[in-house]
Amino acid sequence: MQIVIVGSAPLRTDLFNRTSEVLTELGLSDIVKIRELDDEAYKMELGITENPALCIEEETIEFRDVIFQGIIPEKTEIKSLLISIVGGEEVSGGSCGTGGCGSCSTAGGCH
Repeated sequence: MQIVIVGSAPLRTDLFNRTSEVLTELGLSDIVKIRELDDEAYKMELGITENPALCIEEETIEFRDVIFQGIIPEKTEIKSLLISIVGGEEVSGGSCGTGGCGSCSTAGGCH
């Protein structure tokens, strides 16, 4: 998966930095690539009319979609989006307590 931040600086740069921080916080910066782009043909292809825009691309299934445009969402919103796309569950403080992390059970707590 790749995230493309589209538009012109400084809004594009602000969204890029915020999204990069979230990827690092979630431990996804090695898995999900992120890049900046200011290309009119790309904007037209995806129907982007407002600056900045956050787009998701998945080459293996030839998928491209605009997730946000015209806003810089809060980090919590970007985090929720990425968790829902990548799957899994957010782990807070190293302990999920639900058994979903694979290293604990709901009865015994995290190990």
